[in-house]
Amino acid sequence: MIDLIFNLRDDKPQLVNSVFLIEEISQLPAGIFSDREMDYIQHQIETKKNFIILNYYYHWNYIVVSDKTSDLDIQCEELRNVGVKVAEHIKENQVDFINIVDNLSKELLTLSFIEGVSLTAYSFRKYITDNQKVKRFSRINMYSKKVTLKHLEQLEAVVTGVFRARDMVNEPASYLTANKLADEAMRIGSDAGVSVQIYRKSEIQQMGMGGLLAVNKGSTEQPTFTVMEYKPSKAVNKKPIVLVGKGVVYDSGGLSLKPSEYMDDMKCDMAGAAVVMNTISIASKIELPLHIIALIPSTDNRLSAESYAPGDIITMHNGKTVEVMNTDAEGRLILADALSYSKQWSPELTLSIATLTGAAERAIGSRAAVVMGNASDTVMSKLLNSANLTHERLAVFPFWDDYAEELKSDIADMKNIGSKFGGAITAGKFLEKFAHKPFIHIDIAGTAFYKKPHTYYTSGATGFGVRLLVDFLANYSKSKK
Repeated sequence: MIDLIFNLRDDKPQLVNSVFLIEEISQLPAGIFSDREMDYIQHQIETKKNFIILNYYYHWNYIVVSDKTSDLDIQCEELRNVGVKVAEHIKENQVDFINIVDNLSKELLTLSFIEGVSLTAYSFRKYITDNQKVKRFSRINMYSKKVTLKHLEQLEAVVTGVFRARDMVNEPASYLTANKLADEAMRIGSDAGVSVQIYRKSEIQQMGMGGLLAVNKGSTEQPTFTVMEYKPSKAVNKKPIVLVGKGVVYDSGGLSLKPSEYMDDMKCDMAGAAVVMNTISIASKIELPLHIIALIPSTDNRLSAESYAPGDIITMHNGKTVEVMNTDAEGRLILADALSYSKQWSPELTLSIATLTGAAERAIGSRAAVVMGNASDTVMSKLLNSANLTHERLAVFPFWDDYAEELKSDIADMKNIGSKFGGAITAGKFLEKFAHKPFIHIDIAGTAFYKKPHTYYTSGATGFGVRLLVDFLANYSKSKK
């Protein structure tokens, strides 16, 4: 969880552990730095340095220079990455607070810097018994004429949501079962004022969710299906936006067993569920005027004598039959039931997010997620704009109907996989058969979990998708007014 306190100050800033955010040297306060220091700062800026450390032995001051000639999204990401450098320096030197003195031209730039510092400060140490007593970074004091208390509160809500998503994904499957995941949804919903309804196995059977029940057959843990709803009184959308997140708390592949090296991080297969749970929570906390519903089908995919098998035929929630060709293509089966369930609301937009296919990661690597769908160019452009601004980037894949032909079965309505080519797209086309239009699918298989730290993503869970979806929903709501 987030341990940082954000303070907006209106007094004279302390000149201890202060970060001066500037676009040019003339913005530095007069009389603060000596002539020799100013000469040094000027030289560093001339050599294109954007992060300058001044060492005073018992404390530090920092100069951060933003390139105002760059595009806004590039400036924002550069400032996040400088925030990473600041966070790493203060961690190494056990600095417990910083003062940010803001002279940037846009509050979004300042908030991006704070975001970079904050996201880098994350750690998951729940199971480390040798916790050394060290001074922890715990406070950011903000001195700014542009950044408001509301800005900081919204940023804190987003960072908290990202940290919660990371915590959930980092938990081992021995702790975070499907039922525990549902309990987490209840806790998060209660904290944010979001209504939560949890359906257990007997109710899932009555609903006819054959995909979720089939995947669960090999497990000793019962499945859950969680419905979260945020419905403000002045929502600008008449029909809800539905977010669907894959909640496979551990994926062995079932009878189509994964090689052992591919199982190491399969506790992260519920990252999509963590994203939608925390996105709807943040939406409520920052009071977005949107009616949003989040759906989380959850189970583990284990191996036992009872496991569903290749060759089985499953009857799904919408009555369609699916021939199982591979039990490791389980995520689309549980998502399909949830997508079918969502049709009762005739959603204004349906969006699924999941660690769905290795094909997505093999296609574009781990620096972006894959997106596809049948939503309008206008809606897709809004999503891509948010992806660029948050730097949770998306690569748009084709979504032509030709790909769905690979899902044809001789003995059922469809198969659960296509050929070995274009697997991310055929998975998306499978989901489309169950979803209300317009529909968008995001495959975060490559971005949900990192073996090594990268920028402000620490090793382990990244929380990728939370900032993206919150920004998208915020801009979507503005366009509806």
